[in-house]
Amino acid sequence: MAHLWQHPYVNVFKHFNIASWKKSTKEGEVSSSMDKIIKGTVFRVTGSIPAGNYIQLPKTTSQSLGLTGRYFYLLFRPIPSKYFVVHLDIVTQDNLVVRISFSNLFKEFKSTSTWLQFPFVTSPFGGSVHSSFGSSCRDNSGPTPMSVKWTVLCLDFHYILSMYLNRKFSYLKSIRLCANMTVKNIFTSDMLYDPGMTLEEAKKKGLIGHGITPMPREMAYPLFKGDNWHDNYDLIRFPSDGKKKPHDSIQTLETSINHGNKNDNVRGPSPKRIAPRTVDVSKCVSERVSMIHKLTSPRDKPRRQTVTSDLPSVGLDNLSIQQDKGGEVHIFAHPDEDLVLHHKDRNRKGEGVHIGVSDSATYLPPKPTYKTLEPDPILKLKRIVGFGGGTYREAVWTLDGSAIIYPCHAIVVIMKVASGQQRFLIGHTDKVSCLSMNGSSTLVASGQTGQMSVVRIWKFQTGECLAMCKTHVHSLSSLSFSHKGNVLCGVGKDNHGKNMVVIWNTSRVAKSREVSVMAKAHSDVDISRMKIAAFDDTRMVSCGRDNIRVWRVKEGSLRSAPVQLGEYHNMEFTDVSFEAGYQPNKAPEERILYASSRSGYIFEIDYQKLSIRHVKRLLPTVKSARREKETLKSGTGIGINSISVNETFCVTGSDDGYLRLWPLDFAHIYLEAEHEGPVTVVDLSPDGLKILAGTASGNLGTLDVSTKNYTTVMRSHTGRVFGVAVDPYRKHLATVSEDHTIRVWDADTLQQLYDFSSPQECPCAISYHPSRQIVACGFQTGVVRVFNVQTTSILAEHRQHRGKIIGLSYSTTGDYLYSACSLGSLALYDASANSYNIIRVLANTVARGERHGPDALAVSPCGRRVAFIGPSDLTVSVVDAKSLDEVMKLDISNINPSNNLKTTLDMAVRVAYTPYSVGHLLVTTSENKLIKFDASSGRLLTEVEHIHRSGCTSLTTTSDGRYLATAGDRVVKIWDYAMNLDINFQVFIGHSENICRVLFTPDGEGFLSVGEALYLWDFLALRPPTPTEGRQADKMYGAKEIDVTSQLESMSQSFGGSYTDLPRHTPPKPALRGSPVRVEDLSSIYKHSNGYHDDIESVTSNREIVVRAEAMDNRHADTDDDEEHQHVGRASHSAQVYQQYQRSPRHTPVKKGPITPTRFEKKPLVETHRPPTVHKHFTKREKVASMAQRRYTAPPNQAGLKLKSVMGYNGNGRSNMVWHADTGLFFYTSGCVIIMEDLNNGEQKHLMGHVEEISTIALQNDCQMLVSASGSCGLSNSQLCFWDVQQQVCSKVINHHEQDVVCLAYSRDDRFLISVGDYRECLVVVWCTHTLSLLASTRTAYPVFDVKWDPYTVNEFASVGEKGTILFWLLDETTSDVSLNVHEAEVPEELLQAHHMGVGQVDFTSLVFAGDSTLYVGSNNGKVSAWDTRHNTCFMHWEADSSEIGLLISRGGRLLTASVGRNVRLWSVVGVGEMRLPGENSGMRSGGLTMEDEMTLDGPITCTAFDDNLDMGIVGTAAGTLWYINWSERTSIRLVSGHMNKVNCLAVTEGNILASCADDGSVRVWSVKDREQILQFQVMEQACTCLAFAPNKPELTMSVLTPSDPTVMSHSRVDDTAIPYIVAGYSDGTVRMYDVNKVEMVLKMHPHAVTVTAISFSSDGRMIISGGSDGLIAVSSPTTGMTVRVITDHNGTPITNIDVTFKQDQDVGITAPLLWLATSADRRVSVWSADWSKDFCELVDWMTFPAPAFAPDGSIIDKEDKAQYSLLPPSIARFSPEETDLIVYTGYGMQKHLQFYSLSQRKVVRTTALTHWANCLDLAADSSLIAIGTNERLLKLMDYYEGSFQDFIGHNDSVNITKFSHDGKQLLTSAYSEIFVWEVTV
Repeated sequence: MAHLWQHPYVNVFKHFNIASWKKSTKEGEVSSSMDKIIKGTVFRVTGSIPAGNYIQLPKTTSQSLGLTGRYFYLLFRPIPSKYFVVHLDIVTQDNLVVRISFSNLFKEFKSTSTWLQFPFVTSPFGGSVHSSFGSSCRDNSGPTPMSVKWTVLCLDFHYILSMYLNRKFSYLKSIRLCANMTVKNIFTSDMLYDPGMTLEEAKKKGLIGHGITPMPREMAYPLFKGDNWHDNYDLIRFPSDGKKKPHDSIQTLETSINHGNKNDNVRGPSPKRIAPRTVDVSKCVSERVSMIHKLTSPRDKPRRQTVTSDLPSVGLDNLSIQQDKGGEVHIFAHPDEDLVLHHKDRNRKGEGVHIGVSDSATYLPPKPTYKTLEPDPILKLKRIVGFGGGTYREAVWTLDGSAIIYPCHAIVVIMKVASGQQRFLIGHTDKVSCLSMNGSSTLVASGQTGQMSVVRIWKFQTGECLAMCKTHVHSLSSLSFSHKGNVLCGVGKDNHGKNMVVIWNTSRVAKSREVSVMAKAHSDVDISRMKIAAFDDTRMVSCGRDNIRVWRVKEGSLRSAPVQLGEYHNMEFTDVSFEAGYQPNKAPEERILYASSRSGYIFEIDYQKLSIRHVKRLLPTVKSARREKETLKSGTGIGINSISVNETFCVTGSDDGYLRLWPLDFAHIYLEAEHEGPVTVVDLSPDGLKILAGTASGNLGTLDVSTKNYTTVMRSHTGRVFGVAVDPYRKHLATVSEDHTIRVWDADTLQQLYDFSSPQECPCAISYHPSRQIVACGFQTGVVRVFNVQTTSILAEHRQHRGKIIGLSYSTTGDYLYSACSLGSLALYDASANSYNIIRVLANTVARGERHGPDALAVSPCGRRVAFIGPSDLTVSVVDAKSLDEVMKLDISNINPSNNLKTTLDMAVRVAYTPYSVGHLLVTTSENKLIKFDASSGRLLTEVEHIHRSGCTSLTTTSDGRYLATAGDRVVKIWDYAMNLDINFQVFIGHSENICRVLFTPDGEGFLSVGEALYLWDFLALRPPTPTEGRQADKMYGAKEIDVTSQLESMSQSFGGSYTDLPRHTPPKPALRGSPVRVEDLSSIYKHSNGYHDDIESVTSNREIVVRAEAMDNRHADTDDDEEHQHVGRASHSAQVYQQYQRSPRHTPVKKGPITPTRFEKKPLVETHRPPTVHKHFTKREKVASMAQRRYTAPPNQAGLKLKSVMGYNGNGRSNMVWHADTGLFFYTSGCVIIMEDLNNGEQKHLMGHVEEISTIALQNDCQMLVSASGSCGLSNSQLCFWDVQQQVCSKVINHHEQDVVCLAYSRDDRFLISVGDYRECLVVVWCTHTLSLLASTRTAYPVFDVKWDPYTVNEFASVGEKGTILFWLLDETTSDVSLNVHEAEVPEELLQAHHMGVGQVDFTSLVFAGDSTLYVGSNNGKVSAWDTRHNTCFMHWEADSSEIGLLISRGGRLLTASVGRNVRLWSVVGVGEMRLPGENSGMRSGGLTMEDEMTLDGPITCTAFDDNLDMGIVGTAAGTLWYINWSERTSIRLVSGHMNKVNCLAVTEGNILASCADDGSVRVWSVKDREQILQFQVMEQACTCLAFAPNKPELTMSVLTPSDPTVMSHSRVDDTAIPYIVAGYSDGTVRMYDVNKVEMVLKMHPHAVTVTAISFSSDGRMIISGGSDGLIAVSSPTTGMTVRVITDHNGTPITNIDVTFKQDQDVGITAPLLWLATSADRRVSVWSADWSKDFCELVDWMTFPAPAFAPDGSIIDKEDKAQYSLLPPSIARFSPEETDLIVYTGYGMQKHLQFYSLSQRKVVRTTALTHWANCLDLAADSSLIAIGTNERLLKLMDYYEGSFQDFIGHNDSVNITKFSHDGKQLLTSAYSEIFVWEVTV
């Protein structure tokens, strides 16, 4: 319990009362004083000998502090020019005492097994003389400088012990503070504090959840307002956060924490090294740190310069010379051919760098005398998926229009538009920021951004770099080639940050590679684009913020003149262009310029006059008359990013995502195309027939002007790509990126196939299922989601991780999924089921931190082991793949380093398995070593040093184990795995950022690397020059034909064909559990199969043989044996035979007896049964309200309301949904209404006739008649309603049953109908459907739960029920009186044994007839039994689920089970019917019993309906949801959603968006138009009692209206308008505010101590007004969450409603503009006038309405009992929208009426009588209508002025909510969980 009282921190000096010295001791010169700097009492320890002057805690060494805090905080200041020492005694978990000492006496780090000594480097005060002197000193160790700051020293005991002694920290035993120092206090804590951050700043920036916690007040140093903490004090953390600082000295942090960046690596509570964080410190501190680093770093040995004496012979026919940036000169022969350039790194043996390899290069090297990796090069860059990176504004056509040129990070890509073929210009070291091409497409110029801006000029045909220019210092932003290519213009910045324009002469670059500067100019004006005129190389035009300028080069100088912009001078100009056409003869004065701006203007400029000719503006589309004025005059224009002009057209690209083609007069739009993101670049092809467009979302596309066809040529991620996974069977790639998307690509074409977006969460890890089209993805929030790629649906979601997912991998067979997070947890999932249930979760298992992601887990090829780095960075753990039990642990730190002088420990960085044939486990370390271990024994095999300079980020091996690929230093290395060559690797460049993941494609012919983009390489090692020397072209890959038929026959004979007689206990395992065959040739599978299918064969023996063939399509199970064997044999080249061993069950012989006719007569019920405990039996929801016997309904043609739609499905019913696949008829129930819905258009029709809740329905097989049943309640009788489906009218109502009806079933020929009563009557009735008359009726001994007709025999049916009863019935028509004969079957004892789940007795709950005289019966313990209907005996059973089986469906050899455990499972039961007693059949048909698939839904299954093949159907759950299920596509889609708990409040917005809240704590948002639930907010264990929308915003910005933002997910559902905030009150007194648009809770406050009963926004939205059940009214601010006012006038009685109005209240005599009122249950109404902007709120009026002293039922009301208010009709008051002076009130009183109270006259001016007490009230805004709900289930529509009304029925409970829509055209009502939408017709 020690850690509980020590949380969050322990103030050591205060806890041990150090001032009294009773629990501590002092020795020598120890005194207390007041320090002026920190303004508090401090203890000063001085003395010449530190060992004789100290403070010690505790008092004696035999005592112990027992402080368990991980972090130790010492607040002290070393005394100048003195030494000090601190000793800390720490106890480890194995009870070893370790002393940690630090002092400025120590010169170096020393360590023993029990003592660690760290040197402490003190810091002089910034700006002092000592600070300046310290910068030149070699060493700052020694005495403390004269000027030193107060310091916070933080030690991480966990890290220190684990890093240096490999032990675990337990507690701190003692502390000794020795001279010379001044100390304020000591603290211990498990939290990492940041003293430079306040609590308000941390909350505002959202850093609390990132591990950054502000320093508590008593631990903090004083700081004046506006001062920076780091300027006044020092923070020292050990271990240090810096990467380069030595880890064996204690010193000040050198970097500053950038709290504004949420993506920073924030240090967590684990021993790890993390990315540096910046702290603002003085220069001397930084220099002192770097000095210490120099002293402690190992010295590099001098490098020898090797001299080559033998030079190769080079042909001089075509010589090219190039000088690189390092000054080296390279001579190339045949420069016109593809270039290979090798930079030899002389300190690495034979390391070569390959640049831009396209084909085999031609050069004459010397004959090598050493062995190298062949072929050379072994990789060839094939495709890059990416656009932009440095800029999205550059993309141009080539002259012939066949190719486009665009940048992708540091590479310039040339792509053929027709074929997608790419070639590359490689050489830039940073991202390319600008691009240009001359008019003849012979030269390309590209410039890179960053601090070293370089311009490269390329030869387009060959890709050769002709020259490099480095004139600009940094930030190169624009390039423009002249038409002839003689002049190049560039814009960048100089070292002073000024814009610099440089003009180069490139006329000789193609011949002599010479480039010279023609002119240069500096400018203070902003320049974003600059272009050279096509007609004159000396004329240019530029644009930028607030300016358009014309430039000219004359006599070596560059001059400019501004264009007179007039009123348009304050604009940001985005692009500029000369009029099209070369036309050198045309005078420059006649030229026209075009320019575009960010505000949507297009300017036509006179070049001669430098003035504006015409101005056009692009405005948003006018979408409604309401916004017309704003749009035409004052609205914001659409920003234009790019403009391109030819002789006929002008094309623009704008922020709204549209590419628009205009004529040059801009009179109209000729063509437009909408894109996903803002269009950033447009370019017309030279012939003007095609338009190239690029977007900010990374897309490139071309628009054919003539055909108007748009083609997307490139889609790409806009952020860093974190991971890639491969689907080997479909040639698909999946990537996850920083742009919050998961994308699936075609591996051949690299076209994007699917896109999953996650705006709120960033994916960071991905893994493809080995055989199925399923992908698992991990997110930075710790969520793991599994997606079905084909159906784009989520199969499973788990949130057990709390840190970022750093590892995610499937097992090799696909049975399991593993995930690891940055906080050290490891999880194992069962991937064989779609629910992906968690098998095991281990905490603190994986090394903490994000540095090992995204591939922190490695699964062995055999699938038996999983390896990862953990629990610390020093070890690699190997666990069992099925249980996560530890198998072995490898200690990396124990491996002897090559340099014995190093004191730092080597740590593991990456881990990977080699193929099974090699059997190695690979580990890369922080010392850049590759270590090979034996994968089975863990034995160290070999080490390879210096694999990369700065660390390996990813590694992988080929499938044959011959080659190894590693990534690091932004390069890819391909290694010879055996390392037997003189030069074992080749290096390949191209990436501009760190590489996150590398892997080989499954066929071994490709290689993938991802970082800033996706790179696809050709791997040439497996491509020999001739087919005869290597792999054949047909690529059979060793596949053999398997004669499946002969194998099955031989196996069947060898097993003898005999089997035992017990019913089966468990089914055979599903075929999905087997390991699939990895087929190398993917084309055959891809052509034949669109998904993953299992085809199963089995034989009747004690060993099951299952054959899988992924290439096969699903076959019907009712085909004969020969056809199946032949079908499997044809696909056997891609199949594998595996075996599953299983005990053979035996049959239990039961007593057989004939079906003896038994005459049943209707008798009174003798035995009274208890309510059944099974879920299958219908139990109606209890309710008090009954239907009003007197009501006033209008004729249909005069009714003021018409039921338009019902939202929701009654999940309390049983089999209360039917769907006919052939006709599409779809019926379901909600309360007492049957909904007939058209699934095509969503239109509803309603069958209304029942009075009580409908329990079940049934549809005739010919779909002509529908029957529905409801029970009795009060005066209402039980009803059987027969509906004509065509006419939608009720043909007949029968009242026969006395209680509820639980089952209905039509016979196969539709002649008979069975109805079964519930447990209270146990009545089975057979009806004639022609006459709707009763044929036979009988009572059963036990309640019946299900009944089914036998579709294969005449007049026979079966029923199952309580206590395991199964009855076989025969309807005897041979006599004059129709009778029922029954036989009760004997049930095997094994079926009646309840052995789990606490099931007291076994009940049969469902049944279904299958072919071949087989009946399947389900039970409440999850078992399914198979019965022979010829003998009425059970011959087999198995455990199909762990919970009650509520429904069974059988179709053609397939069985569907639906359970209370939310599972829907599909079984293959081919041949099960043949498993009779021995002697009847000697063998079982192939197939057997196997679970084919499974889905888990959101609640117990209540109803099912499927087509004839069981391929698709509809399933209902008790959660009120109807699901569409497609087994072939493995999809589940919500068709109908609804509440199952009481709805407490409804609110509607102007866009007909509905919000509802219920007792289950949910807030749901609906679209009223299509009845679809948009989203849901859930609060557990609380009821949501009230809610309200915020007032609508008066106007919306253009960014909301335009679809340019790709992160807006559901804009189409909300009619392009933002949904206002929702505020909701809860039963615990809390109030929460939700942002529906961002799907997040934005505010939570707790203004009440009791239930919130009413809530509303103020009229202006500035305040939230809420009332509680105690009568208190709280006024809270939605911006701060603070309660600014509490109103106690209604104290003691619950607040029933709050209403606000926008009307002026000048009639009342108060100047404040807005009114609001509150009503309490004691019939009191208070009216308030408020101006919240001025914090004004005043009581205007107070009303009290009289009532009798007795309740409506006659009982006396106890005024002291507040609970009695709930028994009275509620008090409700509303402002009248018709008469602004009136308030409409209703409540309990002397009479049932509405009262109209006048605020100006202060009295009730009129009343309107009511027939029933009102439960709820609402007034229409635009019509004189009042809607009233009553406790008698009536909805009243009343005229406001006349008082006339109409009653409407349909609800199944008391109507407690009525709400008009804003336009008054719809009325929404609710009764318990039902929500009805009525159309107002008056």
